[in-house]
Amino acid sequence: MDGIKYAVCTDKSIRLLGINQYTSNVESGSTRTEIKHWVELFFGVKFIAINSNRLPGKGRRMRPIMGHTMH
Repeated sequence: MDGIKYAVCTDKSIRLLGINQYTSNVESGSTRTEIKHWVELFFGVKFIAINSNRLPGKGRRMRPIMGHTMH
C-alpha cells in the first residue's frame, strides 16, 4: 500500500459510501492503472470505473514574475 496515502473523510465522500464509491488520496505520480491495481490487490474488489484528477498549483507573484506552487 505504498501508493495509497489515506482515505478522504468529507461530507461528500461519506455520502458516496452509500453508493459504493470510495475516495482516497494517493501519491502524485500515480497512474490510473497503478491505483486500480493497488485497490484490487489490497481490498479484493473489482473496479467498474476510476476517476482521478490533479489539483492545480496556486499562483504566486514575486514582483513582476508570476509563478505557481506545487499542486
